[in-house]
Amino acid sequence: MTEPPMTHRVWVDLGERGYPVEIGPGVRRLLPDVVGRIGAARVAVVSARPDLDAVPDPGVPALRITARDGEHGKTLANVQELCEGFASFGLTRSDAVVSCGGGTTTDVVGLAAALYHRGIAVIHLPTSLLAQVDASVGGKTAVNLPAGKNLVGAYWQPSAVLCDTDHLRTLPAREWTNGYGEIARAHFIGAGDLRGLPVAEQIARSVALKASIVARDERDGGLRHILNYGHTLGHALEIVTGFEMRHGEGVAVGTVFAGRLAAALGLIDEARAAEHLDVVAHYGLPTALPADVDIADLVTAMRRDKKSTNTGLTFVLDSPEGPRLVPDVPPDVVVSTLEAMDRDEDRDHHGARDRARDGESERCTV
Repeated sequence: MTEPPMTHRVWVDLGERGYPVEIGPGVRRLLPDVVGRIGAARVAVVSARPDLDAVPDPGVPALRITARDGEHGKTLANVQELCEGFASFGLTRSDAVVSCGGGTTTDVVGLAAALYHRGIAVIHLPTSLLAQVDASVGGKTAVNLPAGKNLVGAYWQPSAVLCDTDHLRTLPAREWTNGYGEIARAHFIGAGDLRGLPVAEQIARSVALKASIVARDERDGGLRHILNYGHTLGHALEIVTGFEMRHGEGVAVGTVFAGRLAAALGLIDEARAAEHLDVVAHYGLPTALPADVDIADLVTAMRRDKKSTNTGLTFVLDSPEGPRLVPDVPPDVVVSTLEAMDRDEDRDHHGARDRARDGESERCTV
């Protein structure tokens, strides 16, 4: 197998279910090799990309299905539609599914693969920075319900992930900031300072961190919770703004909030809390709450978070020993910390914003 030049490989070590994450320019060309290794006789390619060359010829007969990308496409109805397409094409348990698109596409296609025939091989070709950094790796698949985000899902590890950085060349500015939200939060959970590195290395180091955590805690039994740093408020902001606030943007604001909440609880000092703001701002990400988002609505949404308990809100917070799960955080401290957050007067309660600085976000060499 001939590998493209200047690539990184991260191995997700899950024993017999382990798999490679290939990162760099042109790695999507490895798809036929992966399909051959799996032994699939045919594949279903589910793609949110309009350009046909986004997915190379897999080397076997293929069904091509157009994906509905975006949070509003993360529905059980779409999963059912995909599975019906797989069945009509005659996919068997020894065949495979290929996803090509952003994080919502890998979520939906991954869940369909997990359910079809009680599990069929899936190969992810993530095309957004967010999906390459985080969503395509680790085996979490899910769709949304009206009651909340990612409430129906399964753990289903891919057979391979091909993070082709050539796909990033055409990303709009807001998609870059969306992905950098996850990179910024990685700073505080063990990835180190990734500012100024080439984007392929930022992706590789973020993926390596996640792979090491998933290898030790595949199903969120404890350690894997630290990957949700900044996500409790982040998911709430997505829900309250009707998903107009993008995932990475919500995580960015949630990361700033996590630093301030940890300081309010005496877990870190003010300098460390300020570092959260500095890192997030460096990537051109939002650091403030939308102007007219209601705090009571945010608290209600956070109570639906999967980490919450019957006795209170739970957050992943920084500490001298590193990030840890902090249960039963007093609601009054959460509210007072939210009230002390800055408000973004350029962003309304729908999440819309005149982002004149979109083009000023950090860009690394692809």
